[in-house]
Amino acid sequence: MTNPTTAPSPAKPGAPTRVAVLGSGSWGTTFAMVLADAGCDVRLWGRDPAVADEVTTQRTNRKYLPDVELPAMTGTTDAAAALAGAQIVVVAVPSQVSRATLTGLRDLVEPDAVIVSLMKGVELGTDERMTQVIVEALDVPLSRVAVVSGPNLAAEIARRQPTATVVACSDESAARFVADACSNAYFRPYTNDDVVGVELCGAVKNVIALAVGMAQGRGFGSNTVATVITRGLVEITRLGLELGADAATFAGLAGMGDLVATCTSPLSRNNTLGRHIGEGMTLEEAVVATGTTAEGAKSCRSVLDLAAKHGVDMPITAGVVAVLYEGLPVEEMARGLLSRPQKSEGVDG
Repeated sequence: MTNPTTAPSPAKPGAPTRVAVLGSGSWGTTFAMVLADAGCDVRLWGRDPAVADEVTTQRTNRKYLPDVELPAMTGTTDAAAALAGAQIVVVAVPSQVSRATLTGLRDLVEPDAVIVSLMKGVELGTDERMTQVIVEALDVPLSRVAVVSGPNLAAEIARRQPTATVVACSDESAARFVADACSNAYFRPYTNDDVVGVELCGAVKNVIALAVGMAQGRGFGSNTVATVITRGLVEITRLGLELGADAATFAGLAGMGDLVATCTSPLSRNNTLGRHIGEGMTLEEAVVATGTTAEGAKSCRSVLDLAAKHGVDMPITAGVVAVLYEGLPVEEMARGLLSRPQKSEGVDG
């Protein structure tokens, strides 16, 4: 990459910003739509030729976004064609395959492109956040890597319902470049320099949504849900502060905003999968019923490992891991959370 303090190269006067979106699933396609509606020249890369052709010729992606009309964009299975000249590269592939996917594309990324992570997870085996994986896989400086996260349920945004998000990057000019590229009538980005905080919120809120879904699946009501969400935010904040995040991030869009949306909406894959578990399904059965593997089910163990490395107590996350992978009944998880020693409320409580 070029000098990290140098602003991203603008498009030629009058020319739209050229963007490559890697990943043609629901969130990748939706964010590609957001960018195209904002006036960008978008190329959407995926591995399914039928989806790529449909995106280009029919302006739909019925596999992932039924009944949604897309703006003009180019779908492709040719990574070189997608990445050629791209000033922004958006990564929307599953978090646990991101390193392998990106390593193979390293030589195709333009030297001054800003990389944007839409991924929500912590890598198994390394316990690294997705920005750290991107830096290593693409050999780029962290100042060129941004994170987009907030209350951004793909199905609602695809219907062009209003929402806001956070674009976090250590380089303010890069954050603003991405925010300008995705700002439109229904999508409002705010910038932030707290990459760690925004990224942890996006990863851990999925785990908390699993716990909420499990409780709902067992028939627990609003009091239980509110308790898990509130204490879940404490867990996220506790880990974030230990890793150097800004406390203000956790009360904002990427923190409480995203947590509430993911924990309470039936459109949330993590909440849905948790409900199926709470209703008595095995993890394998719940994945089939949900139609996909929710990110929280894969990253909960790496989140817990990361917390253990830093001596951070995360009982809800530990409970989710125990239910999914150690056979702990949901009722016992709930009882275990309520039977913890009494103490003052707060981040340290």
